[in-house]
Amino acid sequence: MTRDETLALVADILAGIAPEADLARVKGGEDLRDALDLDSMDVLNFVTALHQRTGRPIPEADYPRLVTLDGVTDYFSGDAG
Repeated sequence: MTRDETLALVADILAGIAPEADLARVKGGEDLRDALDLDSMDVLNFVTALHQRTGRPIPEADYPRLVTLDGVTDYFSGDAG
């Protein structure tokens, strides 16, 4: 998955979770929870949607890697192993 494909997927998923959020204003390394005012259930829904849409298993131990845009793109592009 390319970075652009991943960002489009993230934007689509987050539009359903936090429709008022402006993802364009979020910096790559900024914590999505703080930037978009996501609670723990929102984060769980986000990770679940990532799994469902990509078909990729996401172990709970990897959840902390998915709290920034950079982290999500690295995770799904394979850059962060």
